[in-house]
Amino acid sequence: MKNVKVLGTGCRNCETTAKLIEEVAAAKGAAIELEKVTDMAAILGYGVMSTPGVVIDGKVVHAGGVPDRKKIEGWL
Repeated sequence: MKNVKVLGTGCRNCETTAKLIEEVAAAKGAAIELEKVTDMAAILGYGVMSTPGVVIDGKVVHAGGVPDRKKIEGWL
């Protein structure tokens, strides 16, 4: 099971990113644990300056803007 964190303050792009990740994971049958991180100190702790950010298993894989489906499929 992959641990996926969506870093962001709860803006629409952050919500869209989390929803897309859930949809792609369900379509692929991938087991994920999705967590939304809204604390700015925690977000900056990952070195992410623009949100939404995506962290998978402790590694930042995306920052700034909504990732496309193909990119998410590659992560999962």
